[in-house]
Amino acid sequence: MRPPLPPLDTRVERFDLAVGTAAEFLRSAWPELREVSFEIADMPQAADEDGIPRWTVLSDAKRIIVYRLPIERLSHLHRDDELHRRMMVESCVFRAAAEYLDRDPWDLGPERFRFL
Repeated sequence: MRPPLPPLDTRVERFDLAVGTAAEFLRSAWPELREVSFEIADMPQAADEDGIPRWTVLSDAKRIIVYRLPIERLSHLHRDDELHRRMMVESCVFRAAAEYLDRDPWDLGPERFRFL
């Protein structure tokens, strides 16, 4: 018998987990987001006039699509570690949801930042 191996922990799984937990937090806090589908895609179909998008908001279809590769590869982190990578993913989910709701991203989680 060989010893038990730790579970696989890939970048894709960590990205999915970060998007999922941020989306669930937002759904629980904002009734307008409860029916919205948060989806993950690798890349957008094409770049737009502002460059490569990190997410797409489809209000009529109640969909938010977050693009993994542009977020992971084009984001400039001041500290490249697991915590800061997760914070970048969560901030993209918050900014996409804010765009969907036509609000400021800081308005979406005021209780979360009350200790500051």
